[in-house]
Amino acid sequence: MSGISKNLAVTEEDKPSGEVINFDEFVGESKDLLKVLKVIKKVSKTSSSVLITGESGTGKELVARSIHYNSSRKDKPLIIINCGAIPGELLESELFGHEKGAFTGAHKSRIGRLEIADGGTVFLDEIGDMTPELQVKLLRAVQERQFERVGGTKSIEVDIRIISATNKDLLNSIKEGSFREDLYYRLNVIPIEVPPLRTRKTDIPLLIEHFLSNLAVRICQKKKIVAKDALSKFLDYRWPGNIRELENLMERLSVLVDGDTIKKSDLPQYISISEIKDSLPEIDPDLGFNESVEKFQKTLIINALSRTNWVKAKAAELLKMNRTTLVEKIKKLKIEKNTDKKDNKPSVEDLFG
Repeated sequence: MSGISKNLAVTEEDKPSGEVINFDEFVGESKDLLKVLKVIKKVSKTSSSVLITGESGTGKELVARSIHYNSSRKDKPLIIINCGAIPGELLESELFGHEKGAFTGAHKSRIGRLEIADGGTVFLDEIGDMTPELQVKLLRAVQERQFERVGGTKSIEVDIRIISATNKDLLNSIKEGSFREDLYYRLNVIPIEVPPLRTRKTDIPLLIEHFLSNLAVRICQKKKIVAKDALSKFLDYRWPGNIRELENLMERLSVLVDGDTIKKSDLPQYISISEIKDSLPEIDPDLGFNESVEKFQKTLIINALSRTNWVKAKAAELLKMNRTTLVEKIKKLKIEKNTDKKDNKPSVEDLFG
């Protein structure tokens, strides 16, 4: 996200003389967001390792960028590595580099990302997905700021700051044996938890305004406005995909909605319908226990599929279950994409993908 911030200035009495803190990338005014910005302001003055936690789509990379570009390392490289997107056998070479002949296909030596980042910052996104074997090698690099390239024997020293991020519960991963406890404490010197959008209700109208303004410029059209009935639904919705979900939805509505106003009737069904409340389901006297449980499961699954455009992998992640288990339940409960439709007419949900 980029753009103009709203009510994010840290108070002048908190700002040391001559210090310039740039928070222009952030949009919002909620207490939760301001709390994060104050931590960023403090940690930017150090080279301490930072562990950023939070749900997917909350802006963890934006926090990492803000820390780097407000630090004394801002003129040096910021190297971003997605540990979950690179296979483990390749990630080692990406991080540390390799010497010629180190493995099949290594026709020449290659400098690793840590070496490129010398003097700057390394942002390890999705650190929770790193293999235990590679965690051992990373631990040494974090502790001693030195490492060897794959297939090499010469130690390479670097001056780097490590910022990590994850949407996983690393303490639980430690208990399960998939994440090293010693590495966790090396990375988690200063923790920053990025709040989910559902706890930042006052920021939602500002974010909507920000995204619609940017989109109007990007797609060369008149800026759309949001009607009160639609905004009310946005405020009620829990936004499981957080800011990323809101940004994508604003783009979709900007492109597909005719006219200058986004109304409640324009919203996808999963937002326009009443939200399932966090309470016990009502007892249906005509159904037994097993039938009631089955009905409730079916409702939850349909809701998750609707929110994720019927992408089963994403719905399974939202429901915190394995994709194969979800597929089995979909078959067992005979759930189809038109399960919750009363007729064959295309709905707004159909039009919005």
